[in-house]
Amino acid sequence: MAITLQDTTRNAAADGIVDLIDVGGAGTISLKSSASIVAATNEVATLTFSATAFGAAAAGVATAAAITSDTSATGGTANNYTVFSGAGTALWQGTVTATSGGGDIELSSISIGVGDTVSMSAFTLTVPAS
Repeated sequence: MAITLQDTTRNAAADGIVDLIDVGGAGTISLKSSASIVAATNEVATLTFSATAFGAAAAGVATAAAITSDTSATGGTANNYTVFSGAGTALWQGTVTATSGGGDIELSSISIGVGDTVSMSAFTLTVPAS
């Protein structure tokens, strides 16, 4: 029998995870061209969360507040990301693909030029029921 989490539990887990982003100041999302979790390794662009990164979760889904664009990207081909706390602690990683590519983050283009502006219109973290 599989474990099934109720919404109260899913919300608590999601809130606990995303609240770690606010530790030490505003956290970041680092788009990268390799799977290293080291903050500056193969960085393509870095976007900054709001001071309070996420609102309260509902149905196990935490939705980010506004995310500040990177207006001077390092450039490269994004294929993964790492979320960092404001203190610089790596919290989680995921994949990056172009729109409809099935990545955890989907960008209009994964090819980012030096000095480009990179923005995100939405970002969520979901704790599944099972």
